[in-house]
Amino acid sequence: MGDLPYELPWSRVLEALDSSPDGLSSDEVQRRREEYGENDIVEGGGRSAVDIFVAQFDSVLIWVLIVAAVLSIWAGHTVDAVLIGIIVVANGIFGFVQDYRAERSLESLREMAAPTATVRRNGDTSDVDATALVPGDIVILRGGDVVPADARLLEETDLEVDEAALTGESVPVSKSTAPVEPETPLAERTSMVYKGTNVTRGKGVAVITETGMETAVGAIARELATTEETETPLQTELDQLGRMLGGGVLVLSALVAPLLLLRGTAPIQAALTAVSLAVAAIPEGLPAVVTLALALGVRRMSDENALVRRLPAVEALGAVDVVCTDKTGTLTKGQMTVSRLWVNDMILDVDGEAGDEQLADRQALLLRIGALCNDATLEEGDPTEQALLEAADRRGLDLEELRDEYPRTGEVPFSSDRKWMGTVHDDVGYVKGAPEVVVDHCDRILTADGPVALTDARRDRIETTIREFGDDALRVLAMAYHEGPTGPDDLADGLTFVGLAGMIDPPRAEVADAIAATEHAGIDVKMVTGDNVRTAGAIASGLGIGSEVLEGREIERMDDEGLRERAEAVDVFARTSPEHKVRILRALQDRGHNVAMTGDGVNDAPALKNADIGVAMGIRGTDVARQASDMVLLDDNYATIERAIERGRTIFDNIWKFVAYLLSANIGEVALVFIASLYGYLILPAVQLLWINLVTDGLPALALGSDPKSEDVMDRSPRDREQGIIGREMLVMIGGMGAVTTIVLLALTFYTLEGAPAVTPRTMTLVFTGFVFLELVGLYVIRWLRETPILSNSWLTASVAVSILLHLSVLYTPLSEYFGTVPLDVTDWGLIAAVLAVCLPGYLGVAVLVRRMQD
Repeated sequence: MGDLPYELPWSRVLEALDSSPDGLSSDEVQRRREEYGENDIVEGGGRSAVDIFVAQFDSVLIWVLIVAAVLSIWAGHTVDAVLIGIIVVANGIFGFVQDYRAERSLESLREMAAPTATVRRNGDTSDVDATALVPGDIVILRGGDVVPADARLLEETDLEVDEAALTGESVPVSKSTAPVEPETPLAERTSMVYKGTNVTRGKGVAVITETGMETAVGAIARELATTEETETPLQTELDQLGRMLGGGVLVLSALVAPLLLLRGTAPIQAALTAVSLAVAAIPEGLPAVVTLALALGVRRMSDENALVRRLPAVEALGAVDVVCTDKTGTLTKGQMTVSRLWVNDMILDVDGEAGDEQLADRQALLLRIGALCNDATLEEGDPTEQALLEAADRRGLDLEELRDEYPRTGEVPFSSDRKWMGTVHDDVGYVKGAPEVVVDHCDRILTADGPVALTDARRDRIETTIREFGDDALRVLAMAYHEGPTGPDDLADGLTFVGLAGMIDPPRAEVADAIAATEHAGIDVKMVTGDNVRTAGAIASGLGIGSEVLEGREIERMDDEGLRERAEAVDVFARTSPEHKVRILRALQDRGHNVAMTGDGVNDAPALKNADIGVAMGIRGTDVARQASDMVLLDDNYATIERAIERGRTIFDNIWKFVAYLLSANIGEVALVFIASLYGYLILPAVQLLWINLVTDGLPALALGSDPKSEDVMDRSPRDREQGIIGREMLVMIGGMGAVTTIVLLALTFYTLEGAPAVTPRTMTLVFTGFVFLELVGLYVIRWLRETPILSNSWLTASVAVSILLHLSVLYTPLSEYFGTVPLDVTDWGLIAAVLAVCLPGYLGVAVLVRRMQD
């Protein structure tokens, strides 16, 4: 078919598909099934459970740990190897459980398909399995049906279709058989219906134009199947850290072993020293601490209505500098609401006082007409009709009593041609509909003095009000009545105009403040919606997002470079398609931005999966969107995103603190072991280093994950995605603290050895103990640097106490036999106190230097 079906008359579409209103023959259906295949979403090559589990070990840091475990086995340190192995496997299992659900997007798309369809073949109508449909089939659509395939309408009667999941349009779309202009956006192709959307009203007959993977929803399935998961900044940074550590371990081992052999050290002793250096250089507890800190963040965020599906996404929120948010249900309440009324030159607030009694009576009549000339209920029905019922209910009108007092005795149903509906209630008739149509049927208007003639001047004022309501993106309905004994035939003329009701899906009350807080934190907020330009612009302006608008049809005309140039300056993208959303996302990412993308519909899934952070809606969201996302908002509220970003930044702060804590300790360990080895001393054996790294360091580092937020967490700009955790400030911090530790503990070593040719158990125990206490002191210095109150974390206080008790157990219980330690006396503890007194000012000096660098 050369031209697209939505822009052709339906007769031309039938001709192009070689079909007819009576449908295809059975033989032709069979032939086309062989040619086109089933009308189904074909799953791509998704990851198996084994693939997902293996992927958990695709991290440089994990491989460095595995190498350390192998070296430990080779050196005879079986306990060390077992402990490292437990950490690696536990991380793999935890990550597998978290990620296993992420490969369900295509299955959810299959669930959207209609199970059966009503089809006309050989002139006869029957119900068939929807997967058996082929292009050219004639399908019958009724209210409540799921559209089984993309199709061109041949006939329709008051047909409305909810396409929100596919286009983002917030209200059902009225359909027509008339062709539309070429290059019309999908959301405005009123001559078409699309697979997976829902018929809300009326009926229609359509010819199928595309099936299966060739449908609009099939195109989304293909996009999802070819989209790879993106790494979060933290994953990238941990891999970089793993490479740094792995390279450092190789260099150190390559240096120290030959040096020791040259000095006459026995080969086995040289090898043991090299292994000790490898163990010292690697923060074995880091993967576990990071994983558990992120998991703690997940639990806290779930209490704040944010469900995180991928653990690294928790921290990645802290690096976001652009949020692309949907409008309907996220920035807005997700339901149409009557926000403004007009009765003869008076604009009224539904929730405000009407003023004098006469005005209140006219307002009540307007709301009564909206409630009685209505086929919805508060629980279900057309969104605009539900809005009228809700407005009447808000003003205290009892809907059940109204219907009992004014029973319906006749009606004129709404139609897209007529554009109004009417109901008869004994001696009065009520009409509501499109304002320009209802006004044409009126010859009088209800005023403060009662009904008077509807003059041209009064008509002009009504039309001016309609335009003003429209300029504010309100959907407007007019109300009128007919007095006297009446039947449905009397409602077409002779009406008395009562007033107008303006409706909108209003912004959530808390969203404007949340957007202001987000932008204060250096994060740009952009609205990306399928809604029209006027509605999107009005909502964005009211929320303080900005006024620069770019429409989908303009995006179509831009190449990628042009879009990259425009994307940063645009505040609102309106009438966007799924392809537009992905292009907008990539344009921003190409400009170096970390982008969070929100969405709830099938149309949002490719963008959600391609985003640095994909955020789906939990209430309004489709399964497809939720499965493609990294995080789900359980309350569909933008304000939850702002809280999640704050939580993400706090988690990064805490990760920074315990990485600085662990690495400053490791730098000190490596330097001390390396320098001491040059003098022939194995000052700290591998088992003591592993104890420090896993137990003494691990427990406080884990407790750091529950540190409270710093007061300036949302006053900073987003961190640079290129800088990483190991930035300039981190290098100065860990290098400076490591140097202070090394110098002081080397002095302690040589002071206590007094020239002895080998390390004594007392010296080893003093250095071992000095390390433990210096690290705990350094921990609080690092927290002070990040402006965290000393006693603000009771878990940390408890973990430090436990670490001290565990260390004392290694000194004063039979465990000392396994660690090569001896009990310390009062004099020894005096030496430890002296070491702490010397190191603390040095640590604080380094922290002050780093703080000045940050300023």
